[in-house]
Amino acid sequence: MIIAGDIGGTKTVLALYERTTEGLHQNAERAFASADYGSLEAILDEFLRDHREVRLDNACFGIPGAIIEGRVHTTNLSWNVSEPGLETALKCRVRLLNDLQATAFGVRYLAPEELEVLNHGSMPRHRGNIAVIAAGTGLGEAFLCWDGSQHHPMASEGGHADFAPRNEREIELLRYLQRHFGSHVSNERLLSGPGFYNIYCFLRDSGFAPEPNWLKDELAAGGDHSAIISEAGLAGKSALCQETLEMFASIYGAEAGNVALRCLALGGVFIAGGIAPKLIKVLRNGKFMEAFVDKGRMGGVLKEIEVSVALNPHAPLIGAAHFALNMSL
Repeated sequence: MIIAGDIGGTKTVLALYERTTEGLHQNAERAFASADYGSLEAILDEFLRDHREVRLDNACFGIPGAIIEGRVHTTNLSWNVSEPGLETALKCRVRLLNDLQATAFGVRYLAPEELEVLNHGSMPRHRGNIAVIAAGTGLGEAFLCWDGSQHHPMASEGGHADFAPRNEREIELLRYLQRHFGSHVSNERLLSGPGFYNIYCFLRDSGFAPEPNWLKDELAAGGDHSAIISEAGLAGKSALCQETLEMFASIYGAEAGNVALRCLALGGVFIAGGIAPKLIKVLRNGKFMEAFVDKGRMGGVLKEIEVSVALNPHAPLIGAAHFALNMSL
């Protein structure tokens, strides 16, 4: 028996799996509001009250933050999580993965109908290094390194690397954000939920298009700014919002291409996270892939790489579960 988890600042999802001859079979799953609990151990204790008869063999949890020597202080939560502490609580072997490591391990197990292919390419699928980039609450990046027979998930904190503008307008965007955030402007300032609003404010303040009164009132009323902007843009209700989505897609494609180059992702690039499935219409219109391959002499190589959007939000959970299974093999 295996317990796997996808740990997030907003939501924690836990699941029990059993190894069968066909692979992994999920026996139970439950979601928890992370902020309602003081620790991961408290959530695990509540989850396992309904499964006291279960004897666990392995556990694996995908968790945001830099995991160093089996320990992490979680991003957006005040939890200190460690493999030794969890092993004492669960009485089994435990492995912590960065959340994007877990996602990277999970995307390989998605069915074709759980993927939206943006570029078919010509490289052999999944043979070679794989890159994963995921914009959501923040921006995550990870790699699957191919050793000739299997993949090994590798974490990174690439979302916090510097944003690299590619044209005059993006240079102005960088300067605009530096006035608000200081000299260091990370990719995450743009490629995330809050990033929508940062791009929107830049376009509004630079005079791209007037801000409609109804939109100004909705944003002033509070709520999720990124949802308001994206919904208005997708519905064609605001030129300002439409351009925000176009600019987001172009910057996203450029950074996805950067990630592909950094690990030579001949095995494919996966766009994961909660934002991409909602913006499929925008990602398909060409701006994303145009920016992805706009890498000078390496553009020809990038054109041959398969690029897919992961539509299944359970990819991190699936990855953690399969990693736990492999701990027994």
